[in-house]
Amino acid sequence: MAHFFDLLRSFLANYGYWAVAAMLLLENAGLPVPGETILLLASFSAFSEHDLRFRYIVLIAVAAATLGDNIGFAIGHFGGRQLLSRYIRTFRISHRSIERAEHLFQKYGAVTVFLARFVAGLRIVAGPLAGVLGMHWKKFLLSNFLGAAVWVIAISCVGYFFGQHWAMLERLIRGSDLVFGALAVAAAVWVWFRLKNSTA
Repeated sequence: MAHFFDLLRSFLANYGYWAVAAMLLLENAGLPVPGETILLLASFSAFSEHDLRFRYIVLIAVAAATLGDNIGFAIGHFGGRQLLSRYIRTFRISHRSIERAEHLFQKYGAVTVFLARFVAGLRIVAGPLAGVLGMHWKKFLLSNFLGAAVWVIAISCVGYFFGQHWAMLERLIRGSDLVFGALAVAAAVWVWFRLKNSTA
């Protein structure tokens, strides 16, 4: 895991914004790549090394995530159930994850696309599955864009504003699932603001 993490940092150092765009586009198109991790790394780099600009990271990430999900939607829409079954086998995605996502789509519709951004497993399958289930594209597009914007801003802010505490964040990323790491950092931010307001 540590070696993989170092490879990501090297990839980001060599390709900058292109690395962010490629990783987020591929992840949201349905490939299990670490888009969330590269976004955190890029945001930290904007804080500590100033090689990348925070606002450009956010703009590129939102665009790539939105486009990626639309590619995934098109693949699911035109490929149908047969392609989805092949996709599940190829990338060893659990049927339970697909069934859970499908249940959420049927129950909550387009809202699921928004919420799926914040769950690693669902984020990867949301676009293709929405296409397979025949969701109306305009509803998908709106929820997709709003979810991408909120998710990118949240993750980017964690990486940027906690740049000074990167050692702690790095241990969280290396030692646990990134979603739980991001939640832990978000909780720390909330506690810090509460303490600050209570002493003001």
